[in-house]
Amino acid sequence: MAKRSKSSDRWLKEHFSDPYVKRARSEGWRSRAAFKLEEIDRREKLLKPGAVCLDLGAAPGGWSQYARTRVGPRGRVVATDILPMDALAGVEFVQGDFREEAVFARVLALLPEGRVDLVLSDMAPAMSGIDVTDQARSMHLAELALDMAGRVLKPGGDALIKVFQGSGFEQLVKAVRGEFSRVKLVKPPASRARSSEMYLLAMKYRLV
Repeated sequence: MAKRSKSSDRWLKEHFSDPYVKRARSEGWRSRAAFKLEEIDRREKLLKPGAVCLDLGAAPGGWSQYARTRVGPRGRVVATDILPMDALAGVEFVQGDFREEAVFARVLALLPEGRVDLVLSDMAPAMSGIDVTDQARSMHLAELALDMAGRVLKPGGDALIKVFQGSGFEQLVKAVRGEFSRVKLVKPPASRARSSEMYLLAMKYRLV
């Protein structure tokens, strides 16, 4: 059996002692990430009863699970990921790469009139440890999420997308300001302090 690295040991120790991990297990959440969305939602009132929500890169399902509790029985949560995801009550899931037209068509078919009130993306790449490579991959995923938002958001809709500070970050934020009336950056308490991750909150989409 291969010996774990010191960094892997540190991560495992941090993960299993993390209060959010312990809380997720005790409360039945799919992942600790659910608390990031919960904290942002409580502050910004993103998820409303009856809303239609699209969750990109949804597996293992923490954000979809939380969103389902907030939109209520009249709302819809559609989730997609290239990875499989165990079924969640009230969540409609499409497995595949949403950049592919066939997968996008399957997602679109689940959206009332092909539009949503909110696009969520907690997507992040598998980290290589090479900063330049990881940042480029992260920005690419954020750009993909924003492109999807432009294809499916209703006028006045919102998007919440994970981003990482670094090369290309300021240019991305500037581009988003041209498409949404309100843009802000948030870092919920559940995000680990040492992580460069933040969430780009873009509100009131201007359909052009």
